[in-house]
Amino acid sequence: MKTIFEKSRPGRRGASLPCSRVDERFCRLTELPPELRRAQPAELPEVAEIDLVRHYTQLSRMNFGVDVGTYPLGSCTMKYNPKFTEVVSRLPGFAGLHPLLPQLRRGGLLAQGSLRVIHELEQLLNRITGMHAFTMQPLAGAHGELTGIMIMAAYHNDKGNQRSVVLVPDSAHGTNPASAAIAGYEVVTVPSKGGVMDPTAFKEKLSDQVAGVMMTNPNTVGLFNPHIAEIAEAAHRADALMYYDGANLNAIMGMAKPGEMGFDIVHLNLHKTFGTPHGGGGPGAGPVGVVEHLAEYLPISRVEMRADGTLFLNYDHPKSIGYVAPFYGNFGVCLKAFAYILALGGEGLKEVSEDAVLAANYLRAQLDAKWQVAFDKTCMHEVVFSAADKAAEHGVSAVDVAKALIDAGFHPPTIYFPLTVKEALMIEPTETEAKENLDALVQAMNRIADLAAEDPEALHAAPLSTPVGRLDEVEAARHPVLKEPEA
Repeated sequence: MKTIFEKSRPGRRGASLPCSRVDERFCRLTELPPELRRAQPAELPEVAEIDLVRHYTQLSRMNFGVDVGTYPLGSCTMKYNPKFTEVVSRLPGFAGLHPLLPQLRRGGLLAQGSLRVIHELEQLLNRITGMHAFTMQPLAGAHGELTGIMIMAAYHNDKGNQRSVVLVPDSAHGTNPASAAIAGYEVVTVPSKGGVMDPTAFKEKLSDQVAGVMMTNPNTVGLFNPHIAEIAEAAHRADALMYYDGANLNAIMGMAKPGEMGFDIVHLNLHKTFGTPHGGGGPGAGPVGVVEHLAEYLPISRVEMRADGTLFLNYDHPKSIGYVAPFYGNFGVCLKAFAYILALGGEGLKEVSEDAVLAANYLRAQLDAKWQVAFDKTCMHEVVFSAADKAAEHGVSAVDVAKALIDAGFHPPTIYFPLTVKEALMIEPTETEAKENLDALVQAMNRIADLAAEDPEALHAAPLSTPVGRLDEVEAARHPVLKEPEA
């Protein structure tokens, strides 16, 4: 496919601008000084409107998203979300509101609707997670992790605790140890047993140097840790804090609350759990919730209610960790989550989790005849298989399977994660895929399993149906070519 620059023709225009009615004297007074102007005209493509529309329409057809087909990417909850949330986020009263308005004198009274969205969403997330207070500011999950770790550090500093270590299970999301390390902590990995963090190994590594433990429950192999109460009790006895990575909240909404499991700090991925599929790297929102005795460390500003019921931004929290993001977070993403939660209600959210868990276990049962299940247990919202046997017997690796699924019309699952499973294939079907879609995925996976034995070379060549075949992914990631080649 030609680039938009290759389609450019000198003099071709996509729009006709009306004649300027601005006074020439005003233009002369406001024009840029010569030293700030371009020496040469910008080399922008010159195309007609129809060329532009066709170009980007063709590009969009070369992409794969949740609006195109089944997207079973594990650990990321790439579910379809209802379009009404998009409509709500674009309502002029929200989309047109200037973010500085609540900070102007009496401006907050003109932004009561948006402040109420933030305030009421905080209350809803408290009810869902069992936390006491939330901040909406973090702009993504990893940003929420860093915010949570900073709150953890503020807590220990305030108490005079000398803590330098954060414990992380070996099956954790990669961002967990990264966030703890960025905050200055030494990261100590705790091994798993039977797919979940081993409580005995955890206690052996627990000491008066441990600031906290970061966990996802259910974890990245789709298993709920049955020892969580024992782990939390041991952590609290050592005055360490329990941090909950909420990336997998899609599995337990309405059935279990992190606060009741013993967690003290929670971050949620609104863009995974409550709306806004996280394709293309954004936008996201990673609000952080805390138990009552940590609320004083939350970032400022906080949306609070006066005695007369009006809402305002309160900066008067002396022990706050300060600012972690401009304004109030990704308000549009928060608004979509708010609308999603209100539309589904408590029973609806519970049904989401029940259906997500049912779908994952349906795939586990339908595929276990031809695919190795990493852990032969009832799973939660995602299930992990291993292609290690096919790699050993036929030379067909997890990446070959992923590429073959593209030819079959599916987005590949997550592969090679978690690292604790060889040739891992992590599938998260979500609650939004119908049974016939799951059956089609089963048929495709089983056809690939048969082909691995009959004609493994065919899988090494996949994908064949895409505009670009198999790439050198390391080279493409480390040395991407993102500009028009020189003529």
